[in-house]
Amino acid sequence: MLFAFLGAILPAWGYHLTELYSRVGNYFIAFNIGLFLANRLSAWLLPRKGIRWCLRLACVLACATLLGLAYAPMTGFAWRTAGLLLLGASTGLLHGAIFQAITPIYRHDPAATGNLAGIFFGAGSLAMALLVAGTYYAYTVPAILMLIAVIPGLFAVWYSRVPNDVAVSPMPKLSETIKDLRSPMAIQLGVVLMMQCANEWSVGGWLALFLTQRLGVSPSSSLFFLSLYYGSLVLGRIAAQAVLPAMRHGKLLMIGCVAATLGFVILTFTDNRFGVISGILFVGIGFAPVYPLLAERIGGRFPYYDPALYHGIFTVAFAGALLATGAQGYLAASFGIRSVLMVPLAGTIVVSLLLVAIWIEQKISNMGQKS
Repeated sequence: MLFAFLGAILPAWGYHLTELYSRVGNYFIAFNIGLFLANRLSAWLLPRKGIRWCLRLACVLACATLLGLAYAPMTGFAWRTAGLLLLGASTGLLHGAIFQAITPIYRHDPAATGNLAGIFFGAGSLAMALLVAGTYYAYTVPAILMLIAVIPGLFAVWYSRVPNDVAVSPMPKLSETIKDLRSPMAIQLGVVLMMQCANEWSVGGWLALFLTQRLGVSPSSSLFFLSLYYGSLVLGRIAAQAVLPAMRHGKLLMIGCVAATLGFVILTFTDNRFGVISGILFVGIGFAPVYPLLAERIGGRFPYYDPALYHGIFTVAFAGALLATGAQGYLAASFGIRSVLMVPLAGTIVVSLLLVAIWIEQKISNMGQKS
């Protein structure tokens, strides 16, 4: 929900009525800076304070930040930027603690855990978009933000009542980490993960503004369309869980990339709601299987699972994604709102090419082992 907050709240902040796209890009970059800084903070706090304490601190910080944003002036760019930096920090700390907490289940089944995490991730994003859409005309912006702030506040109370903490895994040896990261396929998978995260969040961050300014739909309707995007991601990942054992993973990845590319083409040129709905469904369902399968492939490349290492990998991926979302603001300021879809479209094509390269390399490696 915290990751999806900015993409959902922008229409409520009135940015569908302006062309201050570079300012929106700065918001995403501020959130990104907070996320990245919290990566180092969580590595220091987790061994000293434990997972439960860090989860509680992250939720309290998120709750306080959202309450602060509720009282920010409608034109308070500096106030909002500082608030989003703190919100990114709370998200990063929460992210690191969660990676530590899921260690046992990830070691048991990496693919299923990655897919389940993706389902919950999409469900939280869907809940955020529906919450803002459903309250858009019923409440003021401060009231909406205070309502959202209640959610991390309740989680902070819940984490305080958890009786037992989870042991924090030790950091891996530097020599083992360097050895693993020097693998060309590991580097390729890391790049693909970053590009795919950029693709998904480029859509989630800008879809509502794109639809209001490109097609003239109401802000509430654009947020419901954003909910449709997140809903298709969730349903697609549930379906992917069912077909993973029956379909070759490489084939499933390529089908997803082709479907997403088709969806972007439809969204770019459509001028009606049917085209919007079909384009969103193609993009969401196309993106759905890519993340869990990439997580599985990354898991297969390392001889151990270390949550600190994985948190770093995924933080870099999310940081790259949010930088791309911020860059869309500068692109839109120069070439118009229609250009924001060019970023995820180009990213989807790059992901497709990289997946083909990984597939070819894996085939060559398998042939060499057989010979």
